[in-house]
Amino acid sequence: MADARIEHYRRGGKLLESAITGLSPAEMRAYPVPNTWSIAEITIHLMDSDLVLADRMKRVIAEDNPTLIGFDESAFVRNLFYNQLDPHAAVDIFSRNRAMMCAILENLPETAYHRIGTHNQRGKISLGTILTECNEHLEHHLKFIRHKRQLLGKPVHH
Repeated sequence: MADARIEHYRRGGKLLESAITGLSPAEMRAYPVPNTWSIAEITIHLMDSDLVLADRMKRVIAEDNPTLIGFDESAFVRNLFYNQLDPHAAVDIFSRNRAMMCAILENLPETAYHRIGTHNQRGKISLGTILTECNEHLEHHLKFIRHKRQLLGKPVHH
């Protein structure tokens, strides 16, 4: 069961790269839907979130019931200059981070996916749940990127 989730996780970098391919810097920083994040902001958010989620997975794998700390994603977007950062560099970091995590995840026995950590806002959470949430989080935001591409008149890449 974990194998399918790992493969889905591994493909995430290519999916994100494809989602922003062919967009100019101005298009990536545009707001085709007012009061929402730009494609660049979504891309940087995905990178930052994935780094946080990878840290959580590593802690659950390596430590006994570690504390997992939440973060305010809106504050990150608002205060960390997301629209000034390079979305292509973010995709590279996202992809490389996922490749490194796959090397770890592939070596684990199935029982490891039941290991838990305690999130400071959500309570007990298993490694398997975190991995599933990584995949779902990317898919959730790819829908927004595709919609914004359409509004910008750019073909959607799959």
